[in-house]
Amino acid sequence: MQISSRFTIAIHIFSCINTFEDEHRITSEFLATSIQVNPVIIRRLLGQLKESGLITVQRGSGGASIARPAEEITLLDVFNAVESLEDGKLFHFHENPNPECPVGKSIHPVLDCRLDQIQAAMEREMQSITLADIFADTKKYIEDNSHS
Repeated sequence: MQISSRFTIAIHIFSCINTFEDEHRITSEFLATSIQVNPVIIRRLLGQLKESGLITVQRGSGGASIARPAEEITLLDVFNAVESLEDGKLFHFHENPNPECPVGKSIHPVLDCRLDQIQAAMEREMQSITLADIFADTKKYIEDNSHS
């Protein structure tokens, strides 16, 4: 299992907005330079974040900005905005285990609740971390490493 890079790119977008909003217009081209991906990918993610009410985007000269205080936006909010989970499930279960096999017959009932537990734990942890936490860590890392 691997979560797509959309989530980490979205966090990178928020960090760039927070770091550079007073110095630069935050456009998809500007963000793409920092993230080193195609601006089309950035525009798609900005659209998803805007649709979720996490950012505002002003066409033309305005650029992107964060729509709510960073303390009110969790990593789970960002994840839910950019990752599309089938039926809200993190884990995709193989479709047709053999019902004639004792393991095939029992694998769904045995694993379903465990996988739900794992997803709930991940979501709780993501809910406990805000963009303000990420911004503080980013600022500290930049300051600590600016003399290198």
